[in-house]
Amino acid sequence: MPTLTVDGKQVEFKQGQTVIEAARDAGIEIPHFCWHPSLSVSGNCRICLVEIERMPKLAISCSTYASDGMVVHTQSDKTVQARNAVMEFILINHPLDCPICDEAGECKLQDYAYKLGEGESRFEEMKVRKEKRVQLGPHIKFDGDRCIMCSRCIRFSDEIAKHNQLTFVQRGDKVTITTFPGESFDNPYTLNTTDICPVGALTNQDFRFKSRVWEMSSTDSICVGCSRGCNTEIWVRNNEVLRLTPRFNETVNSYWMCDSGRLNSFKDVKAENRISGTYLRKDGKLQKESWEAALKHAAKSLKNFKSSEMAFIGSPYATCEDNYALVKFAKSLGVSNIIYIDHLIPGDRDDILIREDKTPNSLGAELVGMKSAKNGSELASLYKGIKEGKIKALYVMEEDVASFSNEFENVLPKLELLIVNASNENKTTLLADVVFPSSSFAEKHGTLVNFQGRVQRIRPAVATEEMDRALDGMQMSRWDKFGTEFDRWMNGVKYDANPNWKIFVSLSAYLDGKIKYEMAEDVFKDLARSVDGFKGLDYDIIGKQGVLLKIKQSVTV
Repeated sequence: MPTLTVDGKQVEFKQGQTVIEAARDAGIEIPHFCWHPSLSVSGNCRICLVEIERMPKLAISCSTYASDGMVVHTQSDKTVQARNAVMEFILINHPLDCPICDEAGECKLQDYAYKLGEGESRFEEMKVRKEKRVQLGPHIKFDGDRCIMCSRCIRFSDEIAKHNQLTFVQRGDKVTITTFPGESFDNPYTLNTTDICPVGALTNQDFRFKSRVWEMSSTDSICVGCSRGCNTEIWVRNNEVLRLTPRFNETVNSYWMCDSGRLNSFKDVKAENRISGTYLRKDGKLQKESWEAALKHAAKSLKNFKSSEMAFIGSPYATCEDNYALVKFAKSLGVSNIIYIDHLIPGDRDDILIREDKTPNSLGAELVGMKSAKNGSELASLYKGIKEGKIKALYVMEEDVASFSNEFENVLPKLELLIVNASNENKTTLLADVVFPSSSFAEKHGTLVNFQGRVQRIRPAVATEEMDRALDGMQMSRWDKFGTEFDRWMNGVKYDANPNWKIFVSLSAYLDGKIKYEMAEDVFKDLARSVDGFKGLDYDIIGKQGVLLKIKQSVTV
């Protein structure tokens, strides 16, 4: 491979790479505002200036192609002085509102002003004032005086989101960003511009002024909004999820995620209808009970039915571990009628990220042994069985069967026993005889399989009372096993909920006692031994980027 020298270090590079790309691959960071690895080069911020031997002038590293034998200096006196001058120019009209800016703490301009700036300004005139709090679209607020005209948002809208909605207007120090006449910045991916904006010019209206970045903890996770399985970070303060941001994974979602997944997929974690604690139906009403009483009642009730009189409904919203434990529990009772329900919105997809399948784990549910009710025959058979009295007991996990149709809502009361695991109250929980509160995706370890067949991990970002009980007496050095910092568990509301697999383990203890797991990792190890597609895998191998399963693709939506 050809090589160039950057600050005395010999660096190999691929033909066609620019200096900034070659340096970045070698772990040498050259300051930049307008350059982004997934966007075209604009070269208008000039902060990436470097000195290249045998070139008469400084060159911008984002658009200068690397060549064999090239010698680059990123820290020479000439380069440093030029960067200082660029920073002084950029800051001439920039407002001093870091104390109230949402970007503070993760702002490139703030970081570079500290590292590269002179520390004072020679500009004594009035700053140019531009419009503030401009509503560019339904989710984006724009503060024009903070904008440094890097054009990242314009290029993203055109090149990635495929909606050319933003443009520069005016000239000189009056230049600003706006939408084209009659347009609103309303494509399905607008909030990605708040991630790539190097300053606080574009802000997420849903998150605006809610928290500082240093007040939150971040946890690697997966978006549960559709079968794409975008890699994300969950940001939490006082045990409450405040925002989701995309996490880079070139094989799944690159640097991006859609607005719907970012804004809606975490709202149920702390919703008003969140279920906390177990409930039993007494005298026709659901009443709160202890876990022990609810588990004993459910186990005793299940013994009263033949295997042919029972049916289980799993969920493509649940993890592989939860669905596997449900299948194993159902089979321990001799039940083979185990299905999951697809949630497709035909036509609601694009060629970027969005999928028609609005669940994160339909392929995973299929792989662990559940039958899909995609064609409707399984659901029709279930409905007929309940109506005719052949199915007398139904166990539902993370699914709202009563909302499928008025017919289903009317037929469920015919059941002699309805047990529901759910994180939030719904029509089905209101009809249940026993309700077990299940942990949300943000409160448990587990795996999900996206439509490509890639298995990926979720981790707990929010604590539950169950976690507090599990951690009682545990030494501080072991807290990191739960993927979270100590102070996150100490404040905020905690719900009394359990992962579904743990509920089935507890139920099994009151029946045959054959299902025994201590941790989600134990469930996955058993799953990996039993299901061919998962052979040889464990949580460490899956890691942060996931692993493509060796299976024949069967889910395409």
